[in-house]
Amino acid sequence: MNYSMILSVIGKVLTVESVFLLPALVISLCCGEGAAAMGLGITMALLVAVGLPLGLHKPKRTDFFARDGLAIACLTWLAVSAFGALPFCISGAIPNYIDCLFETVSGFTTTGATILANVEALPMGLLYWRSFTHWLGGMGVLVFLLILNPLSAKNSGENMHILRAESPGIKIAKLVPRMRDSASILYRIYIALTVLEFILLLCGRMPAFDALCLSFGTAGTGGFGVRNDSAASYSPYCQWVITIFMLLFSVNFNVYFLLLLRRWKKALGSEELRLFAGVVAGSVLIISANVFRFFSGVEETLRHAAFQVASIISTTGFSTVDFDAWPELSRALLLLLMFFGACAGSTGGGLKSVRVLVMLKAVRRAVNRVFHPNAVRLVHMDGEVLDDDTVNNVCVYFVLYAFILCAAVLLVTLDGLSYETSFSAVAACLNNIGPGLGLVGPSLHYDCFSWLSKIVLLLSMLVGRLEIYPMLLLVMPRLWKKK
Repeated sequence: MNYSMILSVIGKVLTVESVFLLPALVISLCCGEGAAAMGLGITMALLVAVGLPLGLHKPKRTDFFARDGLAIACLTWLAVSAFGALPFCISGAIPNYIDCLFETVSGFTTTGATILANVEALPMGLLYWRSFTHWLGGMGVLVFLLILNPLSAKNSGENMHILRAESPGIKIAKLVPRMRDSASILYRIYIALTVLEFILLLCGRMPAFDALCLSFGTAGTGGFGVRNDSAASYSPYCQWVITIFMLLFSVNFNVYFLLLLRRWKKALGSEELRLFAGVVAGSVLIISANVFRFFSGVEETLRHAAFQVASIISTTGFSTVDFDAWPELSRALLLLLMFFGACAGSTGGGLKSVRVLVMLKAVRRAVNRVFHPNAVRLVHMDGEVLDDDTVNNVCVYFVLYAFILCAAVLLVTLDGLSYETSFSAVAACLNNIGPGLGLVGPSLHYDCFSWLSKIVLLLSMLVGRLEIYPMLLLVMPRLWKKK
């Protein structure tokens, strides 16, 4: 394990985080929010004091391997969350540090679960920082670092280990030969879509601050809003815009790159994209038919059904209605969509559509082998053969996922809350969604849990965002050995 390199990368990320706090500090100063400005300023000073010496230190060796990449991803996300929680705590906006950490981890992991009963009471500077953590965490803090400062000038192998540890999906493919250029292309697409949504929301006469924060939340598929009712009080036009962009940010960003290259057939022929689109369309139709009597017309029914389906399957977590009051069929379907999740290579969470597709293909192959044991059957994806290692890795991931889900649910049920509340809370946090059912429904919050359950839930958020393996380092000491 290359400890000096790991500390150097963490130091650089912490230094960058101090820069990202600057707009929030400016907003607080302009609004006369003294306590918030003090909290942000002290946090920036601490980040520079800790991060700058670590980042400027030159490691003896700059090479590292897959486990080093996993360690960097795990420790970096823990570090940025621990420091990112300080403005809330120092300012007194959220007095309890565990609650501050829960809120910040929820932001960086793009979960959107909150312990706040009155979001509008937060100072504007902290509201901005809270929403910006979504935008930064959506594409990944380490991906941004790769753009600013590639870790190796010799080749992209080290950078690939970092990107693989932080990026969602069954495998990571470079868009162009250089890893730094690939990361830059992804961020340019990300920024362009964010700016486009911001402009469209302004066209709907949404206040500029609201439009900016909601664009951050949509882009990162996070769900932190600036109003207590999430997106319910905005105009139908704005709700449709948010719905469309929640789905756009749920699509694999490689598809947008292929569209820019005018490779329409390959982009639109993606099996994962077609499955995702089919599930969205089918879910909207089923829920619309199920909740039609709750609304005044077809447009209103479709708008709310489409918004909630897009919000849940993209793992964003915004809401326009209290879907926990809908009929059981709609609630059950939304719960299933929590697990289905967005596409790989997007900012969304969940199991990912591609994993579900691979598992379905693997099941079909296993069933066919029962009837034709001597037949050779391969698993194909987009016309290419998936090797057995990839298929097995997907199955192993699902087993680990199920085990972690069960263990977390058992720990959370110690609070004595209803099983619906406990299970949906863990499912919402592990899949980086935010709102669940029962006491953690879209109109409620997570402050009903004990400090122990909040720690379990915030760890579930990190496990879900980093897709399990980096967080396994915390319970596997042998991987920390130098040899």
